[in-house]
Amino acid sequence: MEIILASKSPRRVELLQQFNIKFRVQVANVPEEQRDSPKQTAISNASAKARAVLELFPKSLIIGADTIVVVDQEILGKPRDREDAAKMLRLLSGRKHHVITGVALVTEKVQRTFYEETAVFFRTLADYEIRTYLNTGEPFDKAGAYAIQGIGGAFVESISGCYYNVVGLPIPRLLLELRDFGIDVFA
Repeated sequence: MEIILASKSPRRVELLQQFNIKFRVQVANVPEEQRDSPKQTAISNASAKARAVLELFPKSLIIGADTIVVVDQEILGKPRDREDAAKMLRLLSGRKHHVITGVALVTEKVQRTFYEETAVFFRTLADYEIRTYLNTGEPFDKAGAYAIQGIGGAFVESISGCYYNVVGLPIPRLLLELRDFGIDVFA
């Protein structure tokens, strides 16, 4: 069965490649919407992406994913601009936040969804660190305005949960779920 990743995220592509999963990418152009809770939002958006791509490739297994950052019940998506990114980083500074990734695995006959949640603790950031980080350009296409696998990882004091989830795809859980579809990267 062909696997299609319904995402334009280069981080998700890299993660799947790292684990030797054979797939191709088809971007799903669906609007992201907020639901009643952050978990519902992530799962709903992941499902919408996967279902949209399934219409184009009905004989395939579609992987949809949506990652959001939550602090004080406020969902932080991708920053709109430099000012928005700076605001997000100041909000995360010296605090704990949660990264939630919703995942949808969809075929013609089956739709399976799940989410992973990871707590991330940021150290206190100085204004000059935020300015310097913004100048790298790294924060602008990432939920919460940072990349744990990049320069932004220097701001992370600790995490509790799945590291890969913070990058954008909870690989350990995904690999287990894929086994139910006959895909085992360790076989």
